[in-house]
Amino acid sequence: MSRTQRLLELMQLLRRHRYPVTGYSLAEELGISMRTLYRDIATLQQQGADIVGETGIGYVLRPGFMLPPLMFSQQEIEALVLGVRWVEHRGDSQLARGATNALVKIAAVLPDELREELDANTLLIGPVSTAYADDDVLVMIREAIRLERKVRVEYCDNAGNSSERVLWPFAMGYFEQIQVLIAWCELRGAIRHFRIDRIGQLTPLEQRYPRGRRALMKMWRESEGISSSPVTTARN
Repeated sequence: MSRTQRLLELMQLLRRHRYPVTGYSLAEELGISMRTLYRDIATLQQQGADIVGETGIGYVLRPGFMLPPLMFSQQEIEALVLGVRWVEHRGDSQLARGATNALVKIAAVLPDELREELDANTLLIGPVSTAYADDDVLVMIREAIRLERKVRVEYCDNAGNSSERVLWPFAMGYFEQIQVLIAWCELRGAIRHFRIDRIGQLTPLEQRYPRGRRALMKMWRESEGISSSPVTTARN
């Protein structure tokens, strides 16, 4: 374990303890000597970590401190890079730019050894299915969700029947082959799932829907019998 990784792990250990933890316990969990622990604690304190310690009681990290160069472990970096690459390939143009910019910001605060891990990451994302929806439609849907505004859509169902509907969009599900809009449908008077690639035309409306998206999300989860899992079906 490098020193950078050790300092990160020490910070994580301190964050997990709401009450003072002895230096012996910290050193034992990290597999280091007490002398090394004292030196690492001093290093973190010099960099701004508000670590308080008393002989015989232990150390505690007061809340509110984040050490930018040590925010991510190697595994966390791999997860972030994989997630960013997925969004770059599966999200709309705005999300793709946001993901790229976020990774640039992350790289800027990483120490050299971790930045090299980021640059050399070998986790890749496969090609995008042609069934993915129009970029402009995706952007408008996300904006409507953010603003909690209604939208009018022309939708073609599984049987090829077209209909015009007014929806209250509150969530989107991204799958390997399709993207799904979760919305309250005024035509059906219930929450429905819509394949976004089957939306022929979408018109954002100025009217806000009467229920907040969090309330609608809670209603949807209860109706699906789930807590926080993504949608697993694409119904219309």
